[in-house]
Amino acid sequence: MNKENSPAQPSAPVQQRTLASAFNLEGIGLHTGQTTKLTVKPAPADHGYVFQRMDIEGHPLVPANCDLVVETRRGTTLEKGGIRIYTTEHLLAALYGCGIDNALIEMTGPEVPIMDGSSWPFVAHIEEVGAVDLDADRHIMRLNETVTYHDGQGVEMLAVPPVRNEFRATVMVDYDSPILGTQHATMYHMGQFVSAISRCRTFVFLKEVKSLLEQGLIKGGDLDNAIVLAEKEYSQDELDEVAALAGKGSLKVESGKIGVLNNTTLQFENEPARHKLLDIVGDLALTGFFIEGHILAARPGHAGNVAFAQLLKRKKNAEAGIPRYDPKAEPVMDIQDIENLLPHRYPFLLVDKIIERQDKSITGLKNVTMNEPFFQGHFPGNPVMPGVLQIEAMAQVGGIFALSGVEDPENWSTYFMKIDNVRFKQKVIPGDTVLFKLQLASPIRRGLVHMTGRAYVGDKLVSEAEMLAQIIRDRIPSSSEA
Repeated sequence: MNKENSPAQPSAPVQQRTLASAFNLEGIGLHTGQTTKLTVKPAPADHGYVFQRMDIEGHPLVPANCDLVVETRRGTTLEKGGIRIYTTEHLLAALYGCGIDNALIEMTGPEVPIMDGSSWPFVAHIEEVGAVDLDADRHIMRLNETVTYHDGQGVEMLAVPPVRNEFRATVMVDYDSPILGTQHATMYHMGQFVSAISRCRTFVFLKEVKSLLEQGLIKGGDLDNAIVLAEKEYSQDELDEVAALAGKGSLKVESGKIGVLNNTTLQFENEPARHKLLDIVGDLALTGFFIEGHILAARPGHAGNVAFAQLLKRKKNAEAGIPRYDPKAEPVMDIQDIENLLPHRYPFLLVDKIIERQDKSITGLKNVTMNEPFFQGHFPGNPVMPGVLQIEAMAQVGGIFALSGVEDPENWSTYFMKIDNVRFKQKVIPGDTVLFKLQLASPIRRGLVHMTGRAYVGDKLVSEAEMLAQIIRDRIPSSSEA
């Protein structure tokens, strides 16, 4: 069976990974033209990819974070505190494509070396040193719904939920070029990155070179680190003019040639499209998550890739606090357990079950039906759960958290002391299942419980508040308990 068209592979191990040992590289930067020594080192769990400028006093760190991208012309540039890292995408694609979660990247200059214009030189070193598992879960972004992006100028990107728990990418490029035409490339799973994508080199049209040089870019560009495409016949004088502007002396290529100007053979017939897919992998690594989903991109570039990465990251961060409810799962506490903890009864017991209880958080739910007594007056013909009762239900979930930590909860009560920052975002109506997630804002001391609470219906935040309560032992045990 053709490996490239084989069925999708199982998803990567759940554990984070890092390099088994460090490796070193040295090369010239594509845009700065400066030589940089690169040392890629193992890093602990949850470290992520972090660049470190060893040539600057204090050795400042620049995390590989899509929110730190400041430039996307012909590469992805990060900046933090005035410190820049240029052309990050090929190295990040290699780390991400090889399943490495954490690495410290020490640099003696501002730009990751371009090497041969692909990710392969980095991949070769990663494979040589190997990888080790870490005792921490991988940060995964599993797409549960379609996410779309378009820039209004022809770049379109789409992420859809995966058929299997894996990363898949499909790319279409169309430069309206007689020599390049429309190309497509697909990576069915990350297991194909090394063999099918990592060796694909960056490319440039000769007609763009002069303009790029005048913009101060591609100072380190060479026929050895990029595929150069000629759409028309160029005379030797024209070639020499470009070479002089680049400071290369002369271009040792055949004048009058159309197509691939280098004295090289393409790795694949659609190598340019595959390189665009490589760039997507490197730019999406800036999300900080291993993505499980199918990415489809039309006419992508670094600006669109980064904007899409930022969109996905914002969505993931927004969802990070949203609790999920599986009706088939056994609850942590059912209604009988709740009645054993809380003194509330009909019609004021507003929690149906507890679905999660951790050291610093708790999640409970309320199934809202038309039979709620408050709907008689709030409001006839337009039933809406009162906001004050949403907060009360939230507080009852917090009370369950607090009372489940004492030995004789039946002898304790929970009293409100303060409610702050209350906000109501959306109506709660009959048929809704409201999930209340509360988090400790500070450790419980002297019976004071300070929690932040949020209420969700589906993926939508409906209300939130900060609450301070006190638990008090205000009942005397019966003689049989004493």
